[in-house]
Amino acid sequence: MKRILRPIVWVCALLGATSLSAQTLMLKTAIDETLSHHPDVKTFMLHIQQAEQGYNAAYADYLPQLDLSATYSPQTTYALTQNGTFHTIDDTGWNAGVTLHQKVWDFSKTSSLVEASKTDEEISRLSLGEAKALLAYKVKSLYELLIVQKEAIRARQKDLEAKKAFYGQSKALVKQGLKTHADANRFLSAVYVSEDNLAVSKAAFEKARISLSLYMGANIPDDVKLQSSALKKHQHVNSSAEREVLAHNYKIRKDKLNIDKNKLIHRSTQAAHFGSIDLVASHSRLDTLNSYNSDYVGVSYNVPLYTGGRMSAQEQQAKIGYQIAQEQKASNILALKEELRGLIVDIRRYEKSIRAKKAQLHSAQSTQKELEARYKEGLSTYIEVLDSTTLVLNAKLGLLEAYYSRSLAIDRIDYLKGKI
Repeated sequence: MKRILRPIVWVCALLGATSLSAQTLMLKTAIDETLSHHPDVKTFMLHIQQAEQGYNAAYADYLPQLDLSATYSPQTTYALTQNGTFHTIDDTGWNAGVTLHQKVWDFSKTSSLVEASKTDEEISRLSLGEAKALLAYKVKSLYELLIVQKEAIRARQKDLEAKKAFYGQSKALVKQGLKTHADANRFLSAVYVSEDNLAVSKAAFEKARISLSLYMGANIPDDVKLQSSALKKHQHVNSSAEREVLAHNYKIRKDKLNIDKNKLIHRSTQAAHFGSIDLVASHSRLDTLNSYNSDYVGVSYNVPLYTGGRMSAQEQQAKIGYQIAQEQKASNILALKEELRGLIVDIRRYEKSIRAKKAQLHSAQSTQKELEARYKEGLSTYIEVLDSTTLVLNAKLGLLEAYYSRSLAIDRIDYLKGKI
């Protein structure tokens, strides 16, 4: 009998462990699910495919171009000379042929456009990386907000239970003639306020849960277990953080590539002034008054002499685009430095705030215990007890808020570094 029961016990224990682990949502799981489901990621993946096709279209100018042409005329007037006399005759006619064009040299116009298209493809890949990093940052924010609200619900629930207990004690003391109805009513009012604050925290938790569920594309149960360590992470920020951000930030990397792209486009518009040298070969069959084949093989050189200022305007437009890209990069670097330095200041401030809130919470809890004991002996008023309870609650919530704010700042720096 023991041999039969032992496997059953192990199976039940395994199922129980699986059930508990199924309720635990890890931060990495939330990020991975979002990146595999969110439409923004799929959109940027399509942008990469679009850029790849743009590269293929630009590269096609290197390859031979084959054209097929055919014409038919039901009536055409032909001029003839016979015995020194000029005659005309009307007859049908048709011709069909194939022409091959192969670019030989265009002064780097095509090669510049091909390189620009390749750069555009790299920019699209960086945009995908930036979108993933931004989504990861948003998921971290929602996940940490869930932790904060879950802890806030727990703290407010305990606060509500304590005030209900005080209210019950006050009613008992009123019956004994040791306290007045004002004490009981004040505790009852505090119970109502605590219930309202608890409802606010539950609503905030529900909103964050719904938002994260939509990001992940999966339902998150109300009793989900969270990775609480994600909120209390610490990061040492040193002087090398700025260099690391400037080296890995997706926006700055895209700006650098955008400068290269516009430079290549400008080079291509400059080369367009010199025309191109092409190899041309054709074969045609003509059937007019006479039927015959026509073959041609040769080299052609085409150079634009006058285009109404269009090519010059395109060149200036590309030059201005290159200058804009340079200034945009400089502007983004300034904005990035400003944001990063502000985040570093905030992190240092939040660390001091966390230490202060911890000390404040410890002091408030000690005071609360003392006042509760004094109140039972009739040595403290209900106002002092409520104030001490509120002080403890505010210290707990303040500590949670400081942890959350520091964590958001650290997550933001990770996003600026391009980390997921």
